[in-house]
Amino acid sequence: MAPGVSSDKTIDALYAFTDCEINISPNCCVIEDNKPKFLTISDVLRHSVDRTKDLIRQELEIRKNELLEQLHFQSLEKIFIEERIYKDKQFEQAPTIDAVCEHIDERLTPYYPSLVREVTKDDILKLLEIKMQRILKFNKDKADELMARLKAEIEDIERDLANLVEVTANWFQFLKDKYGKDHPRLTEIRNFDTIEASKVAEANQKLYINRTDGFIGTGLKKDEFVCNCSDLDDVIIFYKDGKYKIVRMAEKLFVGKNVLYLNVFKKNDSRTIYNVVYRDGKKGACFIKRFNVTSMTRDKEYDLTQGTDGSRIMYFTANPNGEAEIIKVTLDPNPKLKRIFIEKDFSEVMIKGRASKGNLLTKFPVHRIGLKSHGHSTLGGRKVWYDPDVNRLNYDEHGTLLGEFFDEDQILVILKSGECYLCNFDLNNHFEANILRIEKYDADKVWTAILYDADNQGYPYLKRFQMDATRKKQNWLSENPTSQLILLTDTPYPRIQLTYGGNDAFRGSEEIDAEQFISVKGYKAKGKRLTTYNLESITELEPTRFPEELPESQETSDNPEEDLDPDAGKSEQQIRDEITGQLRLFDDEM
Repeated sequence: MAPGVSSDKTIDALYAFTDCEINISPNCCVIEDNKPKFLTISDVLRHSVDRTKDLIRQELEIRKNELLEQLHFQSLEKIFIEERIYKDKQFEQAPTIDAVCEHIDERLTPYYPSLVREVTKDDILKLLEIKMQRILKFNKDKADELMARLKAEIEDIERDLANLVEVTANWFQFLKDKYGKDHPRLTEIRNFDTIEASKVAEANQKLYINRTDGFIGTGLKKDEFVCNCSDLDDVIIFYKDGKYKIVRMAEKLFVGKNVLYLNVFKKNDSRTIYNVVYRDGKKGACFIKRFNVTSMTRDKEYDLTQGTDGSRIMYFTANPNGEAEIIKVTLDPNPKLKRIFIEKDFSEVMIKGRASKGNLLTKFPVHRIGLKSHGHSTLGGRKVWYDPDVNRLNYDEHGTLLGEFFDEDQILVILKSGECYLCNFDLNNHFEANILRIEKYDADKVWTAILYDADNQGYPYLKRFQMDATRKKQNWLSENPTSQLILLTDTPYPRIQLTYGGNDAFRGSEEIDAEQFISVKGYKAKGKRLTTYNLESITELEPTRFPEELPESQETSDNPEEDLDPDAGKSEQQIRDEITGQLRLFDDEM
């Protein structure tokens, strides 16, 4: 790229004008009931999760049935052994197996209400298979304990069946925790940033105007220069009669001879405020208004006046940041007027829609309107947000609010590698993914950092400094790239807790007031060593001291605003005579 060309804007231009990034909308096709079916990704995921939930439900029900069967047989076994059914005469003298089963079933009948289910012949035959050795070693307490565990596990399963959604979510979390480390994600979840081509098109053209013939365009290189532009820009044009419109940028385009103002039009720009005084008709009253133009239909003519024939703009300024100046209105001399001067501050006029009538400035004829003094922005600073999903700035309240920015303000970017740099709040800026802190830059802010210094056997060092950042990246951590940052804080009076470990664990913990431990030094200073003992952890504690709030004081300016009044130093009578003389000269010429 040529020197001075923004790399960030060039990257955006690549995305906007080339196939560097393409939005793809794939169709997801699955086989359902032996037929192909097109579904959205959400539907596929929903079906997969529902299937997983159903499988978990089946597994829980299978396990529950197994436990119920085990509990059922344990209950039968306990009754069979404790009641000594195997020693009954009918049991010992029964001629057949069927007679034995009938006798056992008869003995178990009183216990049916406490059993899990009905007793079958297979259950009885299974009781007959119990060996005498097991009967002799039977322990009632162990049997009761086993049955209690079975019942508790059954209750847990019933609870899980009643909360299958939560169980399914925990299952997916278990899979992620167990296998996630071995299978890291190969894709990146990020929102796509919409890049408008007109905003990143390089302003490599120049807009000119020929007021005599009424032409504008990029090909009129011998005429009056207006501003830099690109081929994709639109141009907003205001005429002296109050009409205005936007047109497409062209090499040469006829727009009319009474052009008052033109510039590149920025869509959705609510901060460019137009301050206007217009006369309603040929001899009507003068109105004052402030408005912005955020969107317009191309080549359609609009009117900022009330539409009366003979209306004319008496005063006009375009203010990129909503500045509001003070104007001086000089009226035509009239014996009935005690004063012919009116001073009006545009900051007292509300910003309304472009079609608003405005406020009445004066009903008397106006001789001229001049600038009394420049003003300041009435919109305040611009609020800027940082969106970590796309690593970009925005004005749309997406992400983290960085603060209210004025023209001279900058953004401080601190990277995890220990590097820092400054940048402006242009929306075209790109940021790295390894950002540790991003905020509005305050040159007076004191930072406290703790790091393991690789040049000094990895001992922890504490340093306090101010970020003397520039637009060029510089490392404040350490010149050794293997040094590790432990803690970085901008708390005015931080408290640090050192917890000793290893062979020095008997020392317990120690609290350190960083502000008293070391003074503020340069960002390249190594700092002061905290300890040579083994440490288990270093944590920041809640502060107990806070900066004192300074009393509000009235701000005084050493450079008062320059008085731009063209009539400064003249008396009102002198100005009346000048105007009267001009009017007489004008009458003579007529």
